[in-house]
Amino acid sequence: MKMITAIIQPHRLETVREALNGLGVSGLTVTEVKGYGRQKGHTEIYRGAEYQIHYTPKVKLEIAVSSAVADEVTDAIRSAAGQNKIGDGKIFVFDLESVIRIRTGESGEEAL
Repeated sequence: MKMITAIIQPHRLETVREALNGLGVSGLTVTEVKGYGRQKGHTEIYRGAEYQIHYTPKVKLEIAVSSAVADEVTDAIRSAAGQNKIGDGKIFVFDLESVIRIRTGESGEEAL
C-alpha cells in the first residue's frame, strides 16, 4: 500500500478530484495549507502599497491506495494539477505499513 501526498494549487482541486474519481479512488483528505518552494512567495499591491507575500496558499491531498494503482494515481494527479508553470506543486509517495478501518476492524487493503 502507498500513501500519496500532493501539494497543489487550490483552483486545481476539483479537476484533480474528478481525475481520481475516474480511477475509482474511494477517498481522500484535503487540507488547506500555506508554504513556499523555489518561488519564495510574491509581491502584491493593495491600496497603493506593496506587500511581500512569503507563503503561497496551496491544497494538500492525502490518498491511501494499493501499490498496484499508485503509479496511475500519481500520473492522474500530475496531469490534472499540472499547468507547466512554477508553483504547480509536488507529489510525495510513501510506503504505507498498515491501515485499519475503525468501524469494522478491517485491515490492510480491505480497509482502503
